[in-house]
Amino acid sequence: MDLLDSNHWNDLHALLAELDSDISDLYRAAGMESVRTRFVGPLIALHRFGPMTIRSLADRRGVSHSAMSQTAAAMTKAGLVESVPGADGRTRPIRLTARAAEIMPFLIAEWRATEAAVRELDAELPYSLTQVTADLRELLARRPFARRLRDHLA
Repeated sequence: MDLLDSNHWNDLHALLAELDSDISDLYRAAGMESVRTRFVGPLIALHRFGPMTIRSLADRRGVSHSAMSQTAAAMTKAGLVESVPGADGRTRPIRLTARAAEIMPFLIAEWRATEAAVRELDAELPYSLTQVTADLRELLARRPFARRLRDHLA
């Protein structure tokens, strides 16, 4: 067997990419070609809570500052967010642009529809992905993945 054919995660990565692509197709059909699926969570957070620094948004979304900084730059380039002066002059929070505010009803509806579709799939599975995730987290809490990797490299 070829080394690349033995990747146990290929099918899962491909499946997640297909689901992501289906969501992206909705954006394109609605005339929102510049919207990426990774934008929606941060955009909804900005809509709900108002302007935030990259750090605050990263913390709220549970991602690294670097990842959120890259996402914010892409959202800025797409015309969905803009930076504004911070209260203390040292920070530059980002906020939604008028264009982003216009499309928020669609993005919120899509988010809710996606969550409903995922819950529906989860209920139809004999062993839910939610439970798989919880079980994996429990196993990794007992023996972290980094340790497992090192053990297999030894």
